[in-house]
Amino acid sequence: MKIGTDIHKEFFCRDFLNSHISYDPETMDWPKLDSDTLDKLRAIPFWEEAVSIETRAGKMVSAFAKTIEDPLLREAIALQGQEEARHGRLLKTLITKYDLGAVARPGQPLSRQLEAEFIEFGYDECLDSYFAFGLFGIARQAGFVPDSLFTLFDPILDEEARHIVFFVNWIAYLETQRGAGAGWLRGLKSMGNYARSLKRQYSTFGRSTNEGFTAKGALNFNINLTIEEFLDTCVAENRKRMSQFHPALLQPVLLPQLSVLVLKIIRLWPFHKTRTNLNPKSA
Repeated sequence: MKIGTDIHKEFFCRDFLNSHISYDPETMDWPKLDSDTLDKLRAIPFWEEAVSIETRAGKMVSAFAKTIEDPLLREAIALQGQEEARHGRLLKTLITKYDLGAVARPGQPLSRQLEAEFIEFGYDECLDSYFAFGLFGIARQAGFVPDSLFTLFDPILDEEARHIVFFVNWIAYLETQRGAGAGWLRGLKSMGNYARSLKRQYSTFGRSTNEGFTAKGALNFNINLTIEEFLDTCVAENRKRMSQFHPALLQPVLLPQLSVLVLKIIRLWPFHKTRTNLNPKSA
């Protein structure tokens, strides 16, 4: 299948539309949690950021969908907008159900440049989701909360995987249609967009209100973890999520490849077995 063709567009859009799962956050089977688990959840500081980001994302993606002329692309992106908004409702329900005490803040107004914002959001989501897959696996292995809660949220991470796979296929299709479809050129543009996304994450990492809530929230899990273990888990969890997709679909590859490269460098280092804790809180 040639990237950027109508066949490619039909394939990645239909795959996205057909894999949609219907659920209502308000009527999900929320497990009963003990006081220790509730204390752990209440200690995580990113609930307000998470609700704000997901709610605003739903509005932004839905608004962008309305500007698209192609009916199939418009339908697929409109569905993503609905799913992003549902993630916001899911988090609001979680906060209310378990009395986490977080209050959603009003979101920032939408940009007039909706396509540019959608592209920026897409690369941010690729970055954030990759590390979220790893953190989810790490927290589950450590028994941070009861497994019933992980089981509840597992399909949500699969939904995030759908979003980033759809995005990388959409951006490749868009760039090809606009005459920038050469593989090396798309690769260079992707690296530039990822670099800007990393810069945004880095610049907000130390703030109390930030978009990099996945990375910052990890420091509150109090799990004894090395960089090597963290990257190993991210690679494995990402591979598991991506294995669900048809091999003809493009997938985000930069972060997994960089992680594998960093792991090789770490393991060549003579002192790599010396335990360097990623989270000083658990030292």
